[in-house]
Amino acid sequence: MELLEEGWQPVEVARKLGVDRRSVRRWRAAVKEGGRRGLSAKPTPGRPQKLDAQGRQHLEKRLLEGARACGFETDLWTCRRVAELIRREFGVTYHVDHIGRLLRSMGWTPQKPTRKARERDEERIQGWICRDWPRVKKTPRA
Repeated sequence: MELLEEGWQPVEVARKLGVDRRSVRRWRAAVKEGGRRGLSAKPTPGRPQKLDAQGRQHLEKRLLEGARACGFETDLWTCRRVAELIRREFGVTYHVDHIGRLLRSMGWTPQKPTRKARERDEERIQGWICRDWPRVKKTPRA
């Protein structure tokens, strides 16, 4: 707004700030209508979250404890299990399809457990990696 007040054109202000000229015009209209307060951030509309920040922290703590500690047969978290845990712990129901969004908003990413054969011999594998892998690995040409 200071640049506009100094006499700059909206196109020049937009170029200087790296925004679209229509944004500058929208800002000018907002100031004209509501003063400088017209530029203040407005809360995003929408339904309030079912779990507040404290509930999310508690959920994350429970997830980190593992699925077995929360009463499930295996230690694998699925969206269905997380939804069940939320229902039990908080009395809040989430559709299974929304659990992924909730977890992403908390910074969690989908993970698949690595499958390992029961017959694996870790010592032999490490030996092969140290001894044989450097010998058979392709090296880039100089």
